Amino acid sequence: MPQATYQTAIHWFRRDLRLSDNTALHHACLAAEQVVPVYLLSNWNGKHAWTGPARQRFLCGCLESLAENLKTCAGRLIFRNIATTQADALEQLIKDTKADAVFFNRDPDPFGREMENAVRERCRSLGVEVHDHKDVVQHEPAEILTGSGTPYKVYTPYSKTWFDAPKTDPLPRPKHLNTPKGIASEKTPALTHWDLNDNDADIVEPGEHAARKRLRDALNGPLLSYQQKRNLPAADVASRLGPDLRFGTLSPREVFQKAREAANDADRSSARESLHTFQKQLAWREFFMAILGHFPEVLEHEFNEKWRGLEWHDPDENDALDRWQQGRTGFPIVDAGMRQLNATGYQHNRVRMITAMFLTKDLHLDWRLGERYFMQQLVDGEIANNTVAGSGQPEPAPMPRRISASRIHGPRANATTTTENTSSVGSPSSPTSILSASLRLRQKESRWPMTTPSPWSTTKPSANEPWKFSNAMRMARPADQAQLEYQCSCRSKLTNITVL
Repeated sequence: MPQATYQTAIHWFRRDLRLSDNTALHHACLAAEQVVPVYLLSNWNGKHAWTGPARQRFLCGCLESLAENLKTCAGRLIFRNIATTQADALEQLIKDTKADAVFFNRDPDPFGREMENAVRERCRSLGVEVHDHKDVVQHEPAEILTGSGTPYKVYTPYSKTWFDAPKTDPLPRPKHLNTPKGIASEKTPALTHWDLNDNDADIVEPGEHAARKRLRDALNGPLLSYQQKRNLPAADVASRLGPDLRFGTLSPREVFQKAREAANDADRSSARESLHTFQKQLAWREFFMAILGHFPEVLEHEFNEKWRGLEWHDPDENDALDRWQQGRTGFPIVDAGMRQLNATGYQHNRVRMITAMFLTKDLHLDWRLGERYFMQQLVDGEIANNTVAGSGQPEPAPMPRRISASRIHGPRANATTTTENTSSVGSPSSPTSILSASLRLRQKESRWPMTTPSPWSTTKPSANEPWKFSNAMRMARPADQAQLEYQCSCRSKLTNITVL
C-alpha cells in the first residue's frame, strides 16, 4: 500500500450516505492515515420549503445505518451542528482534529456548489488541502455537450451521447478508516432536531443495507417487466430506488452496472428491453441535473421565457390548493395519487405527471406551489428533477397533450357545463364533487364533464391504504390529434418521469 499523503483527512458526508462506491471516501482512505467522517446538521426548525417529516425520517435512518456501518471499518461518524455556516463548522473540526485535508463529493445543485466554494476558500486560508470528486452522477454537466460544445436542451440527443460516454466501474468499500478517538460529536439526529412531528408516512426502509436489498429485489422481479408495465399505477413495477439515489445509499454507477449485468443474464428480449428502459431513467435524472447546472435560473423562473409572467389563480379560492394537496378534488386518479403521496412519501411516476398537470393546467395554480409541496412530501424529491421539469421544457420537443376527458369521465359530453354544481367537498368516488366552482371559471369548454360517471375507480379505500390503485386505472393518453396541445410546455410535470 502506498505511503499516506496526509496524517488526518476529513470526509464530509452530504448526499453520499454509504460506504460502497463512495468516491471521495475511497480516495480519503487511500490518502490519509486517519479519516474523520462528519455529517453537518442543518439548523432550520419547524418547516422547510424543500423537505418534510417523511424525508427527514428517512435521512435519520440513513445516518443511523451509516454510523453503524462505519464502526465495522474502525470508523466513527461525527455529527456537528451548523451554528452559522458549513465552512465555520468544518473549520472548527479541522482545528479539533488537526486535519490537513478535506474530501467531499460534489453537489449538483447551485446551493451545494455555493457551500463548496465557501469551504474551499476557508480551507485555503487555513492551509488545508481540498479534494472534491464526481460521485452523484456518472457524467457531470460539462461532460455531455453537443458537437459545438453547448448544453443539450432536449433529452433524446442528450441520452444518445450519455449512453455512448464511457462508464466508470464502482469502487470497493473501504476497509479501514482509523478514526481518532475523543472527537466531540452531537447525537445521531431524530426529527426533534428540526422540531418536526412524525407524519407516520409508510416510507421505504432507510440505509445502505436496505437499499442494496431493494436493488437486488427490483432487478430480480419488477424491473424485468418495467417496459411493459411502467405506465400502470396499479402494476407497481418501479424499483423504488429514488430515495437511495437522492440520499446516496446507492451510487448511480452501481445501479447502472447491476442493471447491465442483469440484462446480459436475462433470457428474454422483453426483460433486456425493460432493463434498458430502466437505465434510461438514470439518464433522465442526469439530464435534469445538467439543465440545472447550465441554467440555474430555472430554480425561480420558467425555463422557456415566453411562459414567464403568466397570471395564476388564487390558491385559496374554493380551497383549491388544499383540496389538491389532500386528495379531495373528486377526480379518482388525482385523489388516489395525492393520498398515496401523503401516506407513503411516494407517488407513481405517471401519476406525478397527472396530478401536476391537474394543478397547473386545470386549476391554473402556480407550479411553484406544487413544486414546494412535492418536495416537502416526496422522500425521493430531487431539486433538479422537481424544478427543471416544473419550470418548463427547455426547447420545443413533441409536446405531451391534454389528458383526454374520455380517460377521466368517459365519452365527451356536449360543450356545456352544469354551473349549479358548487359542492365544496370531493372524494375519490364522487367526480361530481370536484372543485366545480373553481373549474367552472377556468374552463370555457366542457372537456372535463361534471356529470358523466368515471370509468376509473380506486379499490375500496382503507385506513391504511386510502390511495389504493385498481387495475382499472389507466394512464391518460390523447384520444385523437384534434385535442389541444399542452401549451404550457412541460410546466405541469412538477417532477419528471425519473421515478426509479
